[in-house]
Amino acid sequence: MKVTERRTKADWAVAIRELVDVQYPEAERIVLVMDNLNTHTPASLYEAFEPAEAKRLADKLDIHPTPKHGSWLNIAEIELSVLARQCLDRRIDSLATLTHEVAAWQADQNASQRGVDWRFSTADARVKLKRLYPSRLT
Repeated sequence: MKVTERRTKADWAVAIRELVDVQYPEAERIVLVMDNLNTHTPASLYEAFEPAEAKRLADKLDIHPTPKHGSWLNIAEIELSVLARQCLDRRIDSLATLTHEVAAWQADQNASQRGVDWRFSTADARVKLKRLYPSRLT
């Protein structure tokens, strides 16, 4: 997790460069499952960096956006909800304190290695989302 003052295209681009060059420098491809925020696009890399650098970073990414109308599918959103309830449920008066608190929460979450008990099955999806599954014509 990275705490920043804003969520601009430049902030996202810098975070991506850190992901590629610092967090996973040996990776051939990095798979990103992301929300649809308008700053989260390869175009942001080209606005922040020279074209060759932007292309180098973009070529490392395999971006999969979450469905626009299916945030319930996004396990990352569940994790952010937990973060909000467990860590961000009070006023935090400085960016430094926020960064420290989020880092401590993240270390605890990572150490606990809890998973998600996903109970929404394919059969459930076929009932709840039947309009997306065409009926067989006889």
